[in-house]
Amino acid sequence: MERKGLGAFKPWRPRSLKARQLTAASVGLLAFLMLAGIALDRAFAETAANNLRQRLKSYAMAYADNIDFGRDGSLYTPELGPDPRFHRPGSGLYAEVVMPNGHWASLSAEGPLLPEVAGQLGPRQERFDGPLVMTQIDGGPGEVYRYGIGLVWAERGPDSEFPYTIFVMEDAQTLAAQVRVFRAALWVYLGGAGLILLLLQVVVLNWSLRPLQRVIAELVRVQRGQLQRMSERHPRELEPLTGSINALIDSEREHLERQRNTLADLAHSLKTPLAVLRTQLDSGASDGQPREEGLRAEVDAQLKRMNDLVSYQLARAASGGHKLFSAPVPIESTAEEIVRGLEKVYASRNVLCEFDIAAGVQFYGEPGDLQELLGNLLENAFKWAQHRVLFTARPGPATPNRRAGLLLAVDDDGPGIPPEGVARVLQRGVRGDERVQGHGIGLSIVQDLVRDYRGELQVMRSPELGGARFEVTLPPGL
Repeated sequence: MERKGLGAFKPWRPRSLKARQLTAASVGLLAFLMLAGIALDRAFAETAANNLRQRLKSYAMAYADNIDFGRDGSLYTPELGPDPRFHRPGSGLYAEVVMPNGHWASLSAEGPLLPEVAGQLGPRQERFDGPLVMTQIDGGPGEVYRYGIGLVWAERGPDSEFPYTIFVMEDAQTLAAQVRVFRAALWVYLGGAGLILLLLQVVVLNWSLRPLQRVIAELVRVQRGQLQRMSERHPRELEPLTGSINALIDSEREHLERQRNTLADLAHSLKTPLAVLRTQLDSGASDGQPREEGLRAEVDAQLKRMNDLVSYQLARAASGGHKLFSAPVPIESTAEEIVRGLEKVYASRNVLCEFDIAAGVQFYGEPGDLQELLGNLLENAFKWAQHRVLFTARPGPATPNRRAGLLLAVDDDGPGIPPEGVARVLQRGVRGDERVQGHGIGLSIVQDLVRDYRGELQVMRSPELGGARFEVTLPPGL
């Protein structure tokens, strides 16, 4: 059955960094403003309720300071209360005095049906209730907050003491109106602040991502050939990225240049031997007497030379140069494989190779480069050693945020190399002793490989075995 509609599904693409940060900042800002608004709203409501309680208490104490009782326990109240609303029926502010033998209410309590008083409070006992249900003067439902305090009247001696309680009530709409006004202003201000902060976040985000946008613009210019490499003026956080890009660009250019040079060198190197052969053939054909013996010797010599040149150039091209981001290659197993082969070749000389390899040390590069490097160094040591060869591999110098470098050394107990002969030995096609078989290009290949990895090759006298010591130091990697 043929599937249909698969082409309509596009592969998922992650959001841009700008969209991610803006979304996260917006969500975080919205959550913060909501939590801040709820906290401020609750704090204001509690503060307004506490202010209402203190205000009602002040009314109650003002009544307590101005009322008086007769000998028969009757209550005398002042003509004017602490607030004119106590004298207007249904004004929303009410006062009641509960005595053992009676009950008194302010003029404002005439008409509304106030909440029933449960009884008197004890001396200096306070109570704040609300909102309590009441019936307004027009018969509609309403709510009030009520404050009560228990007092004792003893104006004329201990014998005339008797307790009484003052209750002061206020319409709940007053507190609700204050909270509504505050909430309206709060959310307007918070909304405006949130909008300003969001715009500010967009500005800050564009400013913070500008270095990354510059990196992208430079990379586009590099791709178009308008720049040779990335610039060095970037924030510290982007330096590893730009450094890796520059190293990759340099590596690719070096690799391309290497291939071009290898082909050019090979063509140039073969030009002379081929010209010699052509000259010899033309010379033998012109005089009609082919000089077989001389021609054979000349052809053999030129073929040997071409074989050496081709071997060297192919070995150089096979090394491929230093490549970035290579997987680690184990050193010990590679060295063991090479040594096993060399011990068979030089079995008649009874050369023993010892290892001094640090735990976990690895080579970051191409496996062929490591085999070429160790193969040439160890083979050279086996050629010149009398009985012992020492191979050493240790971590090299390290820098922050980079993997450690590498130190490789091969020692032998042979005759060694005098300081004045080091430069000659490292030249292409030169052998330390013409009597020793070889092409004389092994150490030059090692030198080229070390240079490709931006390392250093040193030749010195071995402090342990007394012969030659070839020491390769590779710098920290990316």
